[in-house]
Amino acid sequence: MPVLVITGTGTEVGKTVTTAAVAAAAVAAGRSVAVLKAAQTGVAPDERGDAEEVARLAGDVTTAEVARYPEPLAPATAARRAGRPPVRPQEIAEAAAKLVAEHDLVLVEGAGGLLVRFDEAGGTLADAAELMAAPVLVVASAGLGTLNTTELTARELRTRRLDLLGVVIGSWPAAPDLASRCNVADLPDVAAAPLLGAVPAGAGALTPTDFRAAAPDWLAPRLFGTWDAEGFRGRAAP
Repeated sequence: MPVLVITGTGTEVGKTVTTAAVAAAAVAAGRSVAVLKAAQTGVAPDERGDAEEVARLAGDVTTAEVARYPEPLAPATAARRAGRPPVRPQEIAEAAAKLVAEHDLVLVEGAGGLLVRFDEAGGTLADAAELMAAPVLVVASAGLGTLNTTELTARELRTRRLDLLGVVIGSWPAAPDLASRCNVADLPDVAAAPLLGAVPAGAGALTPTDFRAAAPDWLAPRLFGTWDAEGFRGRAAP
């Protein structure tokens, strides 16, 4: 698995912190890691973007962006409004290939959900994943509504014959409600893919040292961690 594409079921589901957790766990397991942000929106030229936030939390990782745009919009819209060239799926694939040559693992983080448009032709992160022949990790929210958005994302991946590696809950609440606890059992069913972790809510506010020490505990062995899916499911059961 030289390249892993990380997408979300939508915005604000914990995608960047999950990417940081995977990076930290991989580094702890002795892998050399690069993080590629396909399109960074909503940041100024001198402002820290998502890839830099991953590095702050995860430690010794290489970071790169294909492009960045100042307004917090879908990449295609942000590029058009900024009068700048859009990001095309081929450019994402080419940037990842360069990083693969010097790293064991390249994490490609998308913007928003799987089908957010990157260019005027409708190119998406799914198109880039297809060009890279890379598996996709889906980051989902914990509570109400997550089953629908997760299943829609999983169905699109299957339609495109892309490999859905699994699902990670990007922000697991300290006091989960009934819906969140039930979703632990239901998410793997609707995705037809395993649940590969649960990142605690507020994990991004930990010190980098504490984050790196804890990250493997949030992720399954497939993601370089030690998280026990069955044990978690038993504890969460209503």
